[in-house]
Amino acid sequence: MEHMGWLVPVLIVGVVMASRAFQTWVRAKHGYPVEDDCPSSRLTGRARGAQDGGLAAERKIALLSSENERLTGQIHRLEERLAVLERIATDPAERVAREIDALR
Repeated sequence: MEHMGWLVPVLIVGVVMASRAFQTWVRAKHGYPVEDDCPSSRLTGRARGAQDGGLAAERKIALLSSENERLTGQIHRLEERLAVLERIATDPAERVAREIDALR
């Protein structure tokens, strides 16, 4: 039994490695981000972005800017439509009828 003293540390390392592999598998299976939990390779968000060269951040900014422009235009058009609907709702009925007849 004395010559098997090396077995305990080997089993501990094996169990830890197997549990980490199982955790990673479960995270990947359920769609969670797989993170590198190794302290020596842990980077802050800023350092990780600098490591990527900022290309992903620049692309995200460009996409958000274009979406912002699109949504701003859509809001402007909706405000114009709302103003027309408010004018129709508050104007007297006979004037609205005259304007509709004038358009025909």
